[in-house]
Amino acid sequence: MPRLRLTGSGPVLVEGPVEIVLPDGRSLRCERPVVALCTCRRSRHYPFCDTSHRRPAP
Repeated sequence: MPRLRLTGSGPVLVEGPVEIVLPDGRSLRCERPVVALCTCRRSRHYPFCDTSHRRPAP
């Protein structure tokens, strides 16, 4: 069973591997043991977190 871990003010951590279906229908597969998914939408690599949530919003 997949496990999701909520981090509060940061990303959602998902135990991988994981397939992510984007709103436009494309799918991304990540083989990492833990995947960080962006919840702030500031990531340049959305839907994956790049720690942009640590910087103040523009």
